[in-house]
Amino acid sequence: MSRFVEILQTILPVIIMLVIGMICRKRKIISREGINALKSVVVNITLPAVLIGVFASSKYSLMDIIVPLLMFAVCFTAWLLGWLAEKVFHMNSRFIPFLTTGFEAGMLGYALFNMLYGSGELAAMARLDLGQVLFVFTIYKILLGLNDPHKKNIPELMKEMVLSPTIIAIASGVLIGATGLFQALTPSGISGVLTACTDFISAPTSAIILLTIGYDLVFSDIPWASAGKAVALRFVIMMALRFVMIMVLNLFLKDSGMLHAINVMFILPPPFVLPVFADDAGQRVYVSSVLSLSTVVSIVGFAVLAVIGA
Repeated sequence: MSRFVEILQTILPVIIMLVIGMICRKRKIISREGINALKSVVVNITLPAVLIGVFASSKYSLMDIIVPLLMFAVCFTAWLLGWLAEKVFHMNSRFIPFLTTGFEAGMLGYALFNMLYGSGELAAMARLDLGQVLFVFTIYKILLGLNDPHKKNIPELMKEMVLSPTIIAIASGVLIGATGLFQALTPSGISGVLTACTDFISAPTSAIILLTIGYDLVFSDIPWASAGKAVALRFVIMMALRFVMIMVLNLFLKDSGMLHAINVMFILPPPFVLPVFADDAGQRVYVSSVLSLSTVVSIVGFAVLAVIGA
């Protein structure tokens, strides 16, 4: 019975917040502008606080270079496999390669990981996320820009990347942690003050994220056949790359926290920003449908991880 209660404690809050988000949309409790504002709060304020806290308090080693580089390579490989599948299977969207790579760690991954494994292992998730964030804000974003008929130039895309709150937060956290400043300030209590501030600011992140995801889960217009193919393709690619990632990392590191982070990361949907780059209504509906379906798969995967305790 205690195990069942533990599972409920993990899964039920997720389901409740998703349902609340759906109710807020149906009953118009929160407007679309309000949801966009909440997303902006997460992306620009609460999530950067999470990242600063995690990277500042992390202990750095060679693995902090190897893991992000490996994750970067995984993301690029997933894009290439998606591009190849689009050509071979004649899939109906030029966004297929972008739907088979990248991970929505910011708006979903950290929330699910924290609920499953707690904040004590967030450093492992952050190491993986660093590699995929660097990919998403460099190659991924540049390829998206080049894929857009109204494409921005590369310097403009690079400027957006550098000024991203996510990148600034990661860079700040790494600077504080890798230089030893965080540890040096621990005896004076200043590090504790920083941790208290980041913990307080980041506290509502999970609830806000899940509410906004629930708000956006609309199933009535999903083209189930075509969207399902894209989700299935991504799942196959991710499970294959997950296997390779674990095998390679086992050569350098055997860490349960990293295995937990990989399990969560590789069930996540593609980046939620993708529909912004879809240049016509049909493509936006298709991309949004794949994201909605992928999110449901992620929640189911989260529930499976909670049940088996992996």
